Amino acid sequence: MDINTLEDEVFALSSSSGKKYNLPEIKGTLGPKGIDIRKLYAESDLVAYDPGLGNTGSCESKITFIDGDKGVLLYRGYPIEQLSENASFPEISYLLLNGELPTEGQLATFDGQLKSHTMLHEQIRNFFNGFRRDAHPMAMLCGTVGGLSAFYHDRLDISKAEDRELSALRLIAKMPTIAAWAHSYSQGYPFAYPRNDLGFSENFIHMLFSRPSENYKVNPVLARAMDRILILHADHEQNASTSTVRLAGSTGANPFACIASGIAALWGPAHGGANEAVLRMLGQIGDVKNIPAFIQKVKNKEDGVKLMGFGHRVYKNFDPRAKIMQRTCQEVLGELDIKHEPLLELAVELERIALADDYFVSRKLYPNVDFYSGIILKAMGIPTSMFTVLFAVARTGGWVAQWKEMIEQPGQRISRPRQIYIGAPKRDFVAINQRG
Repeated sequence: MDINTLEDEVFALSSSSGKKYNLPEIKGTLGPKGIDIRKLYAESDLVAYDPGLGNTGSCESKITFIDGDKGVLLYRGYPIEQLSENASFPEISYLLLNGELPTEGQLATFDGQLKSHTMLHEQIRNFFNGFRRDAHPMAMLCGTVGGLSAFYHDRLDISKAEDRELSALRLIAKMPTIAAWAHSYSQGYPFAYPRNDLGFSENFIHMLFSRPSENYKVNPVLARAMDRILILHADHEQNASTSTVRLAGSTGANPFACIASGIAALWGPAHGGANEAVLRMLGQIGDVKNIPAFIQKVKNKEDGVKLMGFGHRVYKNFDPRAKIMQRTCQEVLGELDIKHEPLLELAVELERIALADDYFVSRKLYPNVDFYSGIILKAMGIPTSMFTVLFAVARTGGWVAQWKEMIEQPGQRISRPRQIYIGAPKRDFVAINQRG
């Protein structure tokens, strides 16, 4: 089977039977061109085969662009480096949802809208009482977010723009409260309610760590670090969890159910749990002197040892978020006066040795965003079990933007992937006493 380019920007697919089928080309603003195969099966009885969908464009989107070869990440056209230095998480959420950075007045309105929805229905406290104390916080987050539709079912008509907007605000605003309550419940602490006199990240940290017995003051350096972490994780194109949200959303499911499905997908260790894996790896290495031996085990594939926090499915260069995270890590450790953090020393030396080794450089295995984020969160006092929960808080902005974009696109259809069937051919039923 051959694909040839014709002069009028149409691809001609030649099958083994000699038949040709014309496939139109699709051009984006940036990145690779596409081949429109929507009519392929109807016209040729052929389907595209792409396990993992790594080479399949499942949608058109204006939200996020990644150039993995050059290490570029853009939100609505803006470089992540500029946004993480100059914007707040509510600004980024507004940008992802609306396509443009807000004016001062628009941001003030949007921030006020978010603050008006930070509270949870009081009966949601009963959800947490139904969980075991040792339940994973992601289980609590997934279950509680899915249950929000039982409390906020008054405005769930996804055909109405105002209902979609309200659902987006509710999800972005309430996610930190749910996350903080999951943390408090697992630790046996009383729930802290939102404080609308604080900024988004300040309020989140306050709910995580404040106790009724003392006056807790949020460190501005840690609040800024949290803001950066949320911004850097806010969206990342059509990854597994975002694709799951879109897949669920294509059925017309309510937005709370769609975001819960994204949380479930994010929970996988190959997706949202990578920063936890980095900390486990550093703990297993134990000491800087053990790094060379560890590196050799990584190179010897028979040992099955992986270098966590290096490399990325999309980035074949430095993950642009990793450099920002490394600098933020140094700021946090400096602010907390952690001069000799063993894990950081291990991470820095591991990075130095790996990047000087042609084995990793030739394979373009550079540090990714997860390599340093786990160290930051650990230094801030956040337990490992909460790392993916924080990821979900950040990614909610992107999820609702992607969901909203999909719902509003003309001609949106339910997602229904095809398959290549490799099972048994048609056969007749055999009575049980004749099976041998």
